[in-house]
This record gives sequence, C-alpha cells and structure tokens, in this order.
Amino acid sequence: MPALLETDLPFPLFRRGKVRDVYDLGDKLLIVSADRISAFDFVLPCGIPGKGKVLNQLSAFWFEKTAHIIPSHFIKVIDGNVILNEVKNLSGHSGELPDYLINRSMLVAKAERIPVECIVRGYLSGSAWAEYKETGKVGSIDLPSGMKESQELPQPIFTPTTKSDTEHDRPLNAQDIRKLGIKDLIGELEEKSLLIYRYARDYAKTKGVIIADTKFEFGFINGELALIDELLTPDSSRFWDASQYKVGGSQPSLDKQPVRDWLLSQGWDKEPPAPMLPPHLVESTAQRYNKIYKLLTGYQLNVSKSL
Repeated sequence: MPALLETDLPFPLFRRGKVRDVYDLGDKLLIVSADRISAFDFVLPCGIPGKGKVLNQLSAFWFEKTAHIIPSHFIKVIDGNVILNEVKNLSGHSGELPDYLINRSMLVAKAERIPVECIVRGYLSGSAWAEYKETGKVGSIDLPSGMKESQELPQPIFTPTTKSDTEHDRPLNAQDIRKLGIKDLIGELEEKSLLIYRYARDYAKTKGVIIADTKFEFGFINGELALIDELLTPDSSRFWDASQYKVGGSQPSLDKQPVRDWLLSQGWDKEPPAPMLPPHLVESTAQRYNKIYKLLTGYQLNVSKSL
C-alpha cells in the first residue's frame, strides 16, 4: 500500500499541518491524517504507509476512553460510505469523495485553540534526560539526585511549551502565560493533563505498555475546555514495551523515536532538506505503529479500504 502524502478535497482548506490536513465544513471540521512523518519540526520526504489510519483511529479510541475526564472535539470516525455521504451532505458537495478518507479521517467540532503544548512526563527520557544531566531539573522542577535514564519519576510532571507554526517550541514561562492571557487557565490545563496521563498510563500498563511521556492540546468549544488535535498516539507519545523495560538507558520504542535516532546517526543538521528514510526503516516504523494500536485497543487496525 503506498503512502498518502497529500490530500486535495473539494472543501475549503482550514489548515495544513505537518501530518494532518483540516478542511472546513461549516460548523464542523474534517481532519484527514496523512501518512507524512515529521521529526525535529520538519516533514520528511517519505511517508509511512498506513500511519495516518493508526493516528486517526487511535486518537478516536482515546477520545472516547477519556470522555469521562474531559470532553473533546471528536464527533465520529469516517469509517464507511454512509458517513462519507454524510460529509458530502454537510459540505454540499455532489461529487464522489475519495475512498482514502475512510478510516483515516474524522469529523470534529470547531474549537478555539489554546496555543500551548501540554506535555506530561512520567519517566526521565529524551530531552528531559538531557536537561536533568546538566541541571538536575526538568524545566523549573527539581528532581531527586542520582536518577538514571528512563527511570520513572516520583510523580508525573507537567512541562508545557509554546506552540508556534513559525518557531521552535520552547518551555512556557511566566511572560508567555501573561501574554497568552491564560494565568487563570494554566492550573486547569495542568490538572486535566495529569488526570488524563495517569488514567492512560494505568490503562496502558494492563496492556503491557509504558507511556513514558505525551503531549495534549486543548481548546474551547462553546466556552467549555476540551481536548483537540490528536491524543496519545505514537507521534505524540513515547510508548515502551513493559516486558523489555530496564532502567539505565534508552528503551525499545513503539513510536517514532527510532526515526529520530536514525536521522541523528546520519549527521543531519536538522535543516532542510531532511534525509530520505531507507526502506527497512519505513517498514519497521509501519510495523511499530500497527503493533502499538493492536496492543492498546486489542484489535487489528481496520485497513479494509486501501488507497
């Protein structure tokens, strides 16, 4: 199955992100998860076949599973021709829509996005490990001395960053909070982020999966705080196989970390153009994404509609 890198639908384009193309359907949006993959803020020249379907359906799984904690923008997955026809009716479009929308797209409510990446870390890994080695802290949070790489933190920590389409994300500071006008909101963002993480962490452990860290995005829908974008996917989270977990080094990943590791091994300076991934890495990444979906949901990915 080839990778879907671009979409071109007969609806107004609301936003084209690194991975998702969002189309305007009036009071709703259609989010289409392409097979593009990004690393270090750049979209790579190749895609991962089927990746968008994993992101779409795993996000839907988590939106439904965490609805008792907080509402989300999620309405329904486009999982068949009946709902595809519903999209046509919503948009007023009379022509045929491409089958690739099935299973890789969802209808969502429009939301007023809060431009903050709400990152929660439960384990000391990645950039947090690098920072801890230098300062003994992660962000402004002091951690116990003598911790090792990949060690579980005494308790999950909230380390929000800015979210920008024009510059690299960086740790959120007091000036950012004032500028964004979220002084009275940041506490609720932290509370909800930690609640969702703890719930997902505990659920994933029953499936043999460790969620080392993840990030959430929030917005307002009719004045109510809600989850938006994606949720607990291998693009936005570090997933580890609990049976192979061992403190003191990097862990076998069920996410896109091996892609980042390969790019760094090539001496890439994180400036365009990004290197093309070798076929074996494309294949192994697709397998990891499918594996984490099956582990967490208990189901094989529904890929009955190919491109």
